[in-house]
Amino acid sequence: MRILFVTSNRIGDAILSTGLLAHLIDAWPQARITLACGPVAAPLFADTPNIEKLIALVKQRRAGHWIDLWRQCAGQVWDLVVDLRASALAWMLLARRRAVLRKGDAPIHRVRLISSVLGLDPPAPPRLYIGPDRHRRARDLIPDGAPVLALGPTANWGGKQWPADRFAALARDLLAPGAPLAGGRIAVFAGPNERGPVDALIAGLSGVTVIDLAGSIDLLTAAACLQRCTLYVGNDSGLMHLAAAAGVPTLGLFGPSPELHYAPWGERAAFVRTPESFEQIVHAPGYDWRRQDSLMTSLTVTTVAQAARNLLART
Repeated sequence: MRILFVTSNRIGDAILSTGLLAHLIDAWPQARITLACGPVAAPLFADTPNIEKLIALVKQRRAGHWIDLWRQCAGQVWDLVVDLRASALAWMLLARRRAVLRKGDAPIHRVRLISSVLGLDPPAPPRLYIGPDRHRRARDLIPDGAPVLALGPTANWGGKQWPADRFAALARDLLAPGAPLAGGRIAVFAGPNERGPVDALIAGLSGVTVIDLAGSIDLLTAAACLQRCTLYVGNDSGLMHLAAAAGVPTLGLFGPSPELHYAPWGERAAFVRTPESFEQIVHAPGYDWRRQDSLMTSLTVTTVAQAARNLLART
């Protein structure tokens, strides 16, 4: 069984597709899989079994990356081609079966949409494969001890970022004497070039033990570290989906992005959003997607803290 699996450039969408990939691995444990995705998402699949070839698609002018991918795949008859990028590639290859995600914006969560490509109901929840070396590294980075509140203060756009001082106030609330995570530690997660919000957050956490993991570990080691945390709170981002897939109770913060499509997935996940809906924010007078100032300021620390307490009580 030879399978070509084409998934997203973006980390978050790639994570949401891992359940469909795991379904294929479970269904055909001897399958040989070629997986194509964007370069930033490729490390997610480093420990995934059955992957014979991992192709990082570097975007080129005039769709040159698709031509390169076709050249790498055209000399093979595929038993199954799964294309979650809604490209024409699947129809240009010799394949016994094709499963292509349709373009459009269906009013359902992305996990359900991705699973529908193979008709899966219930949908396949995201699943990460994390090797033992990464778990050993995670134990070194986050030793056993007091509970750990994981925070993700960044996002791929400033408008989606809850202010760093709000994250610091939330941490102080949840770690205060008598609070659910009293006496706990803070672990801060972020990407390699996201120091601004991270440094602002850490500056507001004096007197608290902070484990700064921002930009210093790969995605799967970050997932292993998240599994050692008690709670994750973060903006709508790939890191939020990583936390939910890792199984840590995950609270996602939403404003100018649609929770209908991208709420963290799973029984141990929840979201809270601004009083304004996504539509109210993006259709408001003066809205400009090019600006980087936060559109999350109407979301209060009290609201997020209560949602965090509710999630901890439920999980």
